[in-house]
Amino acid sequence: MDLDSMDRRILTVLQKSGRISNAELSEQVNLSPSACHRRVQRLEKEGYIRNYVAMVDPRRIGLPTMVFVEITLSGQADELLEAFEREVARVPEVLECHLMAGSADYILKVVARDTDDFARIHRQKLARLPGVQGMQSSFALRTVFKTTALPV
Repeated sequence: MDLDSMDRRILTVLQKSGRISNAELSEQVNLSPSACHRRVQRLEKEGYIRNYVAMVDPRRIGLPTMVFVEITLSGQADELLEAFEREVARVPEVLECHLMAGSADYILKVVARDTDDFARIHRQKLARLPGVQGMQSSFALRTVFKTTALPV
C-alpha cells in the first residue's frame, strides 16, 4: 500500500504524540473519528506503525552518559556476524547496533551512568562479544537534538 497525504498526516501526529486519543487525532488531521480509527488500524496491520512506546529520560533514571562505539571484527564470515549480532542484542546498555560500510564493522549506541560504568560495560560486556578485534569509543558531550520522528 502507498501512503496518501492523510496517512502521512496521521503518522506525523502519532510520532510526536502516540498517546493522543482518536478524537483528538481525527480533529488534528481533519478526518471523522471512525475513518481516522480505520486508517490507524490499517497502518498498524500493514506494519507502518510497529509499536507505541514511552520515551524515558535517561538522565532521570541515572544513565546520562551516551557513548558511540565503533566495533571492528576479526572477520566477515556470516557465522561471526550472526554470533556478534545475537550476543550484542543481549547487552541491555546497547540501545542501537548498526552494521556499517566504512572503517568500522558496527556502530553501537550505548548508555551508562558515567565513565567508570562505561569502562565496566566495555571490559565485561563489549570486549567479550564474539569476534571483537578493536573498539573506538566516542563520548557525546551534549545532545543538540534528538528525535524518533521520521520525515513522512
